[in-house]
Amino acid sequence: MRIDLQIERDRYPIAGKFTISRGSKTEAVVLVCTLRDGNHVGCGECVPYARYGESMESVTAEIEAARGAIAEGATRQDILRLMRAGAARNAVDCALWDLEAKRMGKRVAAMISSKPPHPLRTAITISMGDPEAMAEAARALSAHPVIKVKIGGENDAARIHAVADAAPSSRIILDANEGWTEENFRKNMMIAAEAGIALIEQPLPAGQDDFLATTPRPVPVCADESAHTSQGLEALVGRYDAVNIKLDKTGGLTEALTMRTRARELGLGIMVGCMVGTSLGMAPAVLLAQDADYADLDGPLLLGRDRSPGLVYEGTLVYPPEPDLWG
Repeated sequence: MRIDLQIERDRYPIAGKFTISRGSKTEAVVLVCTLRDGNHVGCGECVPYARYGESMESVTAEIEAARGAIAEGATRQDILRLMRAGAARNAVDCALWDLEAKRMGKRVAAMISSKPPHPLRTAITISMGDPEAMAEAARALSAHPVIKVKIGGENDAARIHAVADAAPSSRIILDANEGWTEENFRKNMMIAAEAGIALIEQPLPAGQDDFLATTPRPVPVCADESAHTSQGLEALVGRYDAVNIKLDKTGGLTEALTMRTRARELGLGIMVGCMVGTSLGMAPAVLLAQDADYADLDGPLLLGRDRSPGLVYEGTLVYPPEPDLWG
C-alpha cells in the first residue's frame, strides 16, 4: 500500500521572548510530516535547529529525498539507514510510529514498554536575562519542584545566586548552552555548588569535552550539544554524568530508545529534553521520558498557544498523549 507524504510548516507564538546564550526568538517554527495510507494517518513534528546546520529548507529537502522510499513503504529501520540523525528523520520516524500504532489499533506506549505510562513532572524554563528579572521569574515558579535556568554569558555568578535565592525549595538545572569557557568553568562550577544547583547542562562548547575529564565536577554535568545519538556515548563517560536525549537530535523515537538503553548501560543519567515546539513534538518524548532522571518537556508551556488537541498539563505535570494527538 503506497504512503502519501505531506509536509507542512506551522508557526506558534512564544509567550514573551525565549532567550538562551545564542540569542532570542519570539515564535516557534515547526515542520509537520503527515503520512496517509488511505485508511490511517500518522503525524510527526520536528524543529530544525540552526546550531546543527538545519533550516526549514534543508529539513524539507531531506524529507523530500526520502519521499520515494516512504511512498513504497519504508520501515522505521529503513529510515534509520536512509536518513541522517536530525530533525528531518525525527518527523518521519515519529509519523511512522503514529501510523503503525493506528494500523495495529495499539498504543505506542504499549509497543515500547510493558508498563502503562504515567504523568511526569517536567522542568519549567526561565530564559536568560539580567539577574533581577531572572530572580523575579524564579520566585514566581518557586512552588515547582524543578526549574531549568538558561545562562551562559557574563554575570552568570549573579544569575546563579539570584535564582537559587528566589527558589530555595526547587531543584535547579543550569543550562549554559555551551556558553562557559575553560577560563571561567571552575569559578562558575564552585558558585553553582555553593548555591546547591542540581545539574549543569552543556557548560562548554561541544569539542571541549576532554577538559571535563581532568577538572573537578562538584555539580553533575549533562551533555546536550555533545550527545546526539547512541554512537559515541562511550567517549562521554568520565567527562559527563548524564546525557540529554532529544528526538530532534537522535532523529526520532527509534534511535532515542536505543540511546536511552545504551546510556543506562554506561551508567549515565538521563534527561529527556526538547526544542521549543508543540504538543505533537512532545508526545513521543513523554513516553521516552517515563524512567528518565529529568524530564524537560515544557515546550508547549512556553507558547502563547499550543495546537489542539494537545497534551494535558496541570502546572508542570504532563500526562501521556491521547490517540487523537499522537500514538
